[in-house]
Amino acid sequence: MLLFLAFLIGIVAGLRAMTAPAAVAWGAALGWFDVSQTPLAFMGYRWTPWVLTLLAAVELITDQLPATPSRKVPMQFGARIIMGALAGAMIGAPGGSLIAGLVAGIVGAVVGTLGGAAIRAKLAAAFGKDLPAALIEDVVAIGGALLIVGAVP
Repeated sequence: MLLFLAFLIGIVAGLRAMTAPAAVAWGAALGWFDVSQTPLAFMGYRWTPWVLTLLAAVELITDQLPATPSRKVPMQFGARIIMGALAGAMIGAPGGSLIAGLVAGIVGAVVGTLGGAAIRAKLAAAFGKDLPAALIEDVVAIGGALLIVGAVP
């Protein structure tokens, strides 16, 4: 179950890179799962979720700008993979599956990046503009992250 959740949080990172680590940091900081005895303990520190939430909010705003590059360019794709790895490892860590969670998060981030781009393009074409598709993607990423983090045992 943890690896499936790590995969799913990776998909969220593929949709919105900073939403996934912000969500898992809140889960750790609120004591929903314990990573205090792992190399990822810093994610549960008092200020970590606040900083990541600020970065996630900035990402949500900048994603709506027309000059924002595609999520499939190397820099954007790489960031999503790294954040998916981090978030996946966070979910796997409480069960002793840090590395497996990291790998599942990477796979999920690749799926989320490519699949999210394709679905958003189809939605944008259906709406005749990108903004509604982007906002739907925001809701899916945030809602999904909350559901996933809430489901971690």
